[in-house]
Amino acid sequence: MLHSADELVDPAILDKVRGWRDYVEAKLGFRNHWYPILLSSEVEEGRPVTAMLCGENLLLNRIDGEVFCIRDRCLHRGVKFSRKPECHTKATITCWYHGYTYRWSDGRLTDVIAAPDTRIVDGNRGVRAYPVREAKGLVFVFMGDREGNVPPLADDVPPGFLDDDNFVIARHQVVASNWRHGVENGFDTTHIYIHRESRLIQEGNMVLPLGFAPSQTKSFEISDPEDGPVGVIETYGPHVVPAFEGRVEGETVLTVPSDITGKNLVPSTISMWMPCALKVDPWPSPTTTQFEFYVPIDDTRHLYVQTLGTRATTPEEERAFTREFNNRWAYYALEEFNGPDIWAREAAEEGYADDRQWIDEALFEADENIVAFRRLAARRNRGVQRPADIRN
Repeated sequence: MLHSADELVDPAILDKVRGWRDYVEAKLGFRNHWYPILLSSEVEEGRPVTAMLCGENLLLNRIDGEVFCIRDRCLHRGVKFSRKPECHTKATITCWYHGYTYRWSDGRLTDVIAAPDTRIVDGNRGVRAYPVREAKGLVFVFMGDREGNVPPLADDVPPGFLDDDNFVIARHQVVASNWRHGVENGFDTTHIYIHRESRLIQEGNMVLPLGFAPSQTKSFEISDPEDGPVGVIETYGPHVVPAFEGRVEGETVLTVPSDITGKNLVPSTISMWMPCALKVDPWPSPTTTQFEFYVPIDDTRHLYVQTLGTRATTPEEERAFTREFNNRWAYYALEEFNGPDIWAREAAEEGYADDRQWIDEALFEADENIVAFRRLAARRNRGVQRPADIRN
């Protein structure tokens, strides 16, 4: 079947997933949302750096401490500024090909160095410029074109992330899977089966069952305010039934000690927030919270942003947590424990590569929270990113 230039998913498949059609269609992510794309330390003063977000090539630069972001594509011939960045003034970037020059602050075309009297410089032309915010050591870019109507960053991150006393340490890496496999892996209550032999369980003195099944009572709630973060919150405790024993045709093949005396019971809640952020609280210790972002790079890759936060009000407390992070959690939590998550997402990318898995998938009771997030995302997103948005 032939697709139009704006389609990434077979329309026949979309017709069969009407409950979360926008979610399935959003291979490139959702438009008009905030996403973290770089560490603040990666954008140095006067040194342009590239990134890709939702299929769009971006160029960022720090000027007098403030970060700006424009599309990495000259209007004239479509070449990338980043092939040979030229900044003849601090406030502008010039295309190396013919001298088209643009302001970093708003993307407006100000001059053509090779033809100073050209009429094309009329004050109306320019490349796209995107709003930027820095928070918790991360650079967030608003992927969209809502001029004058950009929602606050707080609407697109989990509750508590931006709290003044939440001290955050972040890192990131590229994962070879669509961003939604990150979202659903992180929010999957039974995927912890793949972590059953993790060294973090011993290091954190915690108990971790083979999986969690929902009890007779609903195990999640939906946060859907008119203003503020939108998400699905999975609550543990009496709302789920942990599995400490695994059977195959009636025979016990795996066991997890069920005596939890003296063990750390983490987490108590796991929540997924629009457009692509996970909150695990507390994790991996009773005094820390893990926040993750699964940022769409293109249709087959996402930027996996891992952060750990703790309450700290003094520089001494921040330094102490930094030492703990470097000496303990960076390896045990973010590498050793989350490593299987990464290759699980990449394996899922193979399964969903032809999109038919969206209608062939055999979901079960424990996936109800994932289905709830799909429906919520389909209803509350601010737009699906399409190839036409990238070309304009």
